[in-house]
Amino acid sequence: MWWFQQGLSFLPVALVVWSAASFVFSYITAIVLHHVDPLVPYISDTGTIPPERCLFGIMLNVSTFLGMATMYVRYKQVSALSPENPKILRLNKLGLVLGWMSCFGLCIIANFQKCILYYIHVLGACLTFGVGSIYMLVQTILSYLMQPELHSKDIFWARLAVLLWSCSSILSMFVSSVVLYSGLYGQNLVQKLHWNSQERGYTAHIISTVSEWSLAFSFLSFFLTYIRDFQKISLRAVVSLQGQTLHESPGSFRAEEQALLVAGSI
Repeated sequence: MWWFQQGLSFLPVALVVWSAASFVFSYITAIVLHHVDPLVPYISDTGTIPPERCLFGIMLNVSTFLGMATMYVRYKQVSALSPENPKILRLNKLGLVLGWMSCFGLCIIANFQKCILYYIHVLGACLTFGVGSIYMLVQTILSYLMQPELHSKDIFWARLAVLLWSCSSILSMFVSSVVLYSGLYGQNLVQKLHWNSQERGYTAHIISTVSEWSLAFSFLSFFLTYIRDFQKISLRAVVSLQGQTLHESPGSFRAEEQALLVAGSI
């Protein structure tokens, strides 16, 4: 059995690989069609013009569902490992809510393009990266609280390192974006897809775009730390039939007829 076939480790693997592919494929398509400059465009710029916009949207929508599934499995794992620790359980529930909010933001990014509905797109980015960073912080704190009994120290330090990477990328992107869009270098720069290295504001633009790519891959790297944990998880669904037909209500059966008739697991 291959390592990615153990337990549910395929979930974070699929999330990381699929999301990275959505960035790379839309980037390649946009470059080939000369819709953006080859040197580090914004990720959102590579998903602005058809046909890459369609590819970008579809693939990120799939990433949204993969992210929600991964975060839910992580939530169930922590709940099962620490069922009697109220502090961990509260943080775990908070993490799930924050994680799903981040996924919703990713869905907004996928379906509301930067050059068409800019403010809604920015809202999605804030949910994805801003709330997502808080989700990473909560999971890092959980890893700290669960070590060394349930978590190794290496996992905690790895998640802390990725969290710091993500926060530094957010700070760099925020500062450079504020400088770039402050009006010092012109108006309507949001709509600008092609840049000349001799233009004013080019340096701030490059710092901002590099920071965005760094931020995106720091998020993906965080989910890579779930792989070893997910190798120890399996899910089982039990199917219970409470009667021989489907047109009768369960209350019409006698108690002895409401026994488990069919059970299976997946």
